[in-house]
Amino acid sequence: MAGGKLTPRQKMINLMYLVFIAMLAMNMSKEVLSAFGLMNERFEESNKSAVSNNQQMLGALDAKATEAKGEFEKAAVTAHQVEAATKKFYDFVATLKAEVLKGVEPEDGKLPYESMDKADNLNNSWFTGEGYTKRGNEVIAAIETYKAEMKKALSSKKYEPILNEINSKFDLSDVSNKEGIKIKFLDYHFKGFPAIASLAKLSAWQNDAKKAESDVISVALGKAAVETASYSKYQAIVVLDKNAYFSGEKVTGKVVLGRYDENTKPEKVTGAVLDPATGQAKINLTAGAVGEQKIAGEFTFIEDGKTIPLKFNGTYVVVPRPNSATISADKMNVVYRGVDNPITVTFPGVANDKVRAVAPGMSGGANGKYNLKPGSGTEVVITASATLPDGTTVSDKKPFRIKNLPAPTGKVRGEVAAKGSASNLESVSVSADLEDFDFPVTVNVTQFTIKVPGQPTIVVNGNRMDGRARSAIKTAKRGDVIVINNIKASFSGIQQAVKPASACTFEIQ
Repeated sequence: MAGGKLTPRQKMINLMYLVFIAMLAMNMSKEVLSAFGLMNERFEESNKSAVSNNQQMLGALDAKATEAKGEFEKAAVTAHQVEAATKKFYDFVATLKAEVLKGVEPEDGKLPYESMDKADNLNNSWFTGEGYTKRGNEVIAAIETYKAEMKKALSSKKYEPILNEINSKFDLSDVSNKEGIKIKFLDYHFKGFPAIASLAKLSAWQNDAKKAESDVISVALGKAAVETASYSKYQAIVVLDKNAYFSGEKVTGKVVLGRYDENTKPEKVTGAVLDPATGQAKINLTAGAVGEQKIAGEFTFIEDGKTIPLKFNGTYVVVPRPNSATISADKMNVVYRGVDNPITVTFPGVANDKVRAVAPGMSGGANGKYNLKPGSGTEVVITASATLPDGTTVSDKKPFRIKNLPAPTGKVRGEVAAKGSASNLESVSVSADLEDFDFPVTVNVTQFTIKVPGQPTIVVNGNRMDGRARSAIKTAKRGDVIVINNIKASFSGIQQAVKPASACTFEIQ
């Protein structure tokens, strides 16, 4: 304003100008308060979504732990420890938010943001002079407890980035203001701030905690899926050409791994003869006395410089003469609904053309080979009869359990745990296979969910990423493990519900 003697008209103009500036300042203040209110709404919505999504992901991890055990069980223990620590801290922050809102009355179901400009509630509750009240110290203690519990749960190095982020976001060190003066943590963030600003900050704390919980579950799922591919997860199985032998007859068969691959060759094996060409351990011995005989041995693999032993054992029965049928599924221990199950039916010492087998859904019979396609029910009984060389007839019955087709294994880009660039993930397809299942069954993926760290879970229809999924993938950083879960599919040509496929992961590089 100009100095000196002013005319009445000029004084009036100056006064109006001051009033105008004051009105602008008041309007700006209301806009800022409203902005904090809208920010709090966004945090609240995100927190509700995070609670639901984290529960779903934890449920998927628990189901996998029950089904596959092993590394998934360990991952589930860690995830539940984090869940407990997060819930305790999240609920405590909720009490602080209630403290902020004490005396605030909603208007038409919504908080009056523009009138929430006072700081009295927290100022009186948390601060005294230059220090904290009992309640203020409780807030500091709750944060320290949350960080300590998360540190204890996330002791593995694979969770180190998540733990570092938690420590950074909840760093309780004194903060330097713009003049370089050190100010206590709560003073800097809450003392003298409008109630709506404090409310938004507390909602952000809850959001940070839920994000950390989500990231832990994502990493746990991805790491466990990789660990299950280890040699230590294989099962050694004794498979004999037949289960009963005459005294003095050669006992022949082989020992295979449950997930056999021709490239999987042991360093050495005891209890069987190792074929260097195929890596198979073959049985070649002479049957002993009548009764049950045992076969046992051990594979030795070298993985990452470490020796991994895999023991195997089995039994066979030596019988004096034919008195029961040997009925076995050629490719599995049970029969599966909806597909042709190859069945071999023999009687020891009896020619195949003298043996006959019947069962609902069974066809064939040449050289003792049948196909069994079971229908409804949980069990099918195969009745076999044979004409012995002396003209007598013997018969036997064997029940087989009927199972639906197994759950598929989810894959992204044809892998359970793939790695690559974000752009590569955007263009690849999600598939589901019946791994180690010896029947030609086509599985068509119809829907899946994708969880990018820091982003909400997205449901995608079909087997390729849609626009929302690609947008979420673009936010992923190097080292992020993206979890693809809840994979739904259908079988081609088979009227049978498909069990949920297992989760798969994609690490961004």
